[in-house]
Amino acid sequence: MSDASAVTAAVLDDLRQESEELDLLVAGASADEWAVPTPADGWTVAHQIAHLNWTDAVALTAVTDPGAFPAEVEKALARPEAFVDEAAREIVELLPVEDLLLRWREGRARLREALRAAPPGARFPWYGPPMGVASMATARLMETWAHGQDVADAFGVRRRPTARLRHVARIGVRARDYAYAVRGQQPPGEPFRVELKGLEGETVVYGPEDAGQRVSGPLLDFCLLVTQRAHRDDLDLHAVGPDADRWLDIAQAFAGPAGAGRPPKGER
Repeated sequence: MSDASAVTAAVLDDLRQESEELDLLVAGASADEWAVPTPADGWTVAHQIAHLNWTDAVALTAVTDPGAFPAEVEKALARPEAFVDEAAREIVELLPVEDLLLRWREGRARLREALRAAPPGARFPWYGPPMGVASMATARLMETWAHGQDVADAFGVRRRPTARLRHVARIGVRARDYAYAVRGQQPPGEPFRVELKGLEGETVVYGPEDAGQRVSGPLLDFCLLVTQRAHRDDLDLHAVGPDADRWLDIAQAFAGPAGAGRPPKGER
């Protein structure tokens, strides 16, 4: 197995584990618990799982039928602020929760197998830049973790952070310029140094050591920031340099329109 294939296999295994962890959180929930509101405005637990199911389905289209994917982009461009909410709502209104859970399980399994079977070097269309197999799997893991955080918050569950957070942090760092571009702003020309304290006290590092613009803090806090699951004011993240400071206000690890993010805890 080549190094690239080994990396892809590892990310796909981590995606499976992240999905299974969330599955355990919702599988035993009652219908009333599936209807509990989450921190995402207007979204219940069922909406969160419906969104993951829908995104897995469009990702499967991108992987197995890329010629059909431009139609998905057209839908997004027609209603950029609403198409994600509408897709989740349609699924929730269509399926009882037991069928939704089954459909999510089957859909995510089909996507993983399609990614495993994709030829080396394959690239797939997406709502942002095209992605390779490992990048697509990482994006799905990031979304699963982020929406799983919403479900955990709704249930009042404190999840134990795992080493899989490195995938979330990496895509957040790589999406730096996209966060500026989606807001119609020019990204900084120089790279940033990102130093994050890992789960076992180790330092997870991105960017050149001599970079003048720097971000530091806990790995978990950075992941909560770039997935917009917590406001910067509630996190222990620090910036050196005006550009790095600005980035912490707009960072997003996901494709699509700039999100409004979550308000500080004191304003909820």
